[in-house]
Amino acid sequence: MNENTPTLTNEEVARYSRHLIMPEVGMEGQLKLKAASVVCIGAGGLGSPVALYLAAAGVGRIGIVDFDVVDYSNLQRQIIHGTPDVGRKKLDSAADRLKSINPEVKVVQYEVALSSDNALEILEGYDVVVDGTDNFPTRYLVNDACVLLGKPNVYGSIFRFEGQASVFATTDGPCYRCLYPEPPPPGLVPSCAEGGVLGILPGVIGTIQATEAVKLIIGVGEPLVNRFMIYDALRMRFRELKLRKDPECPVCGENPTIQQLIDYDQFCGLTPTAIQGEASEGVDATVEELKARLDHQDDIFILDVREPQEYQICQIPGSKLIPLGDLPKRLSELEGHDEMVVHCKSGVRSAKAVRLLREAGFKKAQNLSGGIMAWIERIDPSLPKY
Repeated sequence: MNENTPTLTNEEVARYSRHLIMPEVGMEGQLKLKAASVVCIGAGGLGSPVALYLAAAGVGRIGIVDFDVVDYSNLQRQIIHGTPDVGRKKLDSAADRLKSINPEVKVVQYEVALSSDNALEILEGYDVVVDGTDNFPTRYLVNDACVLLGKPNVYGSIFRFEGQASVFATTDGPCYRCLYPEPPPPGLVPSCAEGGVLGILPGVIGTIQATEAVKLIIGVGEPLVNRFMIYDALRMRFRELKLRKDPECPVCGENPTIQQLIDYDQFCGLTPTAIQGEASEGVDATVEELKARLDHQDDIFILDVREPQEYQICQIPGSKLIPLGDLPKRLSELEGHDEMVVHCKSGVRSAKAVRLLREAGFKKAQNLSGGIMAWIERIDPSLPKY
């Protein structure tokens, strides 16, 4: 922490008065917060409450890494943004909101995708890193960068009704790789865009992350080091798992083999590969190709492998719904349909369906690249996005 801690103005004393009268915080703790810096990876569901509460708490410098724009689908949970911000850069929207909450806070914007090329440079200048990402490559990237830099990694994740939080990469505690040495196979764990998330859930987990960041800065309480917290919103239950540092961990163990950042897309198996046993050529179909075949009245079968509640929102005319989980036991319903295009929301689930179908003998099954979202974007914008 910076030894040359600043002073508080009379206005700041009034602003933080409820902190200052707490013996665990007091003037000393508040000055630590003012001298501290925290970087939030992402200005989305988790990053929103984290940044809002860190700004309100008086953290002196808050960095935000994001390169997305605000979409209507964000507003259900990304409370740092408002309806007038749709179409704006999330960085600009977030910065305006934080400055309105606390003009004393310095907000630093990084309009980039965090990568192996820039992560060390960006994170090095901060005391605490808060991971608000939603994909495995970036989680491993943030973890490894934090271990290499000696920065605490305040972790959170959300999905449907469940949230998780912990503090990784401290001196004596485990890192993310100690808990998850290997990423799950691609497509096994759906994203929030595919599986959904209760809009309130990131507020719960994000405020926990903000709490842990503040505790680390002030140096009070018991942080979530060596502990992994799981929150079940449906049953309103918290439970905790004990973690330990893995001496064999390749990045934070006794003899680390990872001493620089790697290719995390490749590590997580996200590099383009051919469908097992098939040439990749002809596996994907574009929405333009599907539209042309429909206009030409080709005998083509459109299979929708989303869930029923998604099908109720929007559907491609003439498509048949068989959810991916039901597909193995309903293959008989597809007999006689040689020409088949399969789609889901974005193309992830339908790619799995096409693999299954081709292995079952439907050799001409194709995956609609980009899913129904691409269809709406480029063919029929009258359909609602979700």
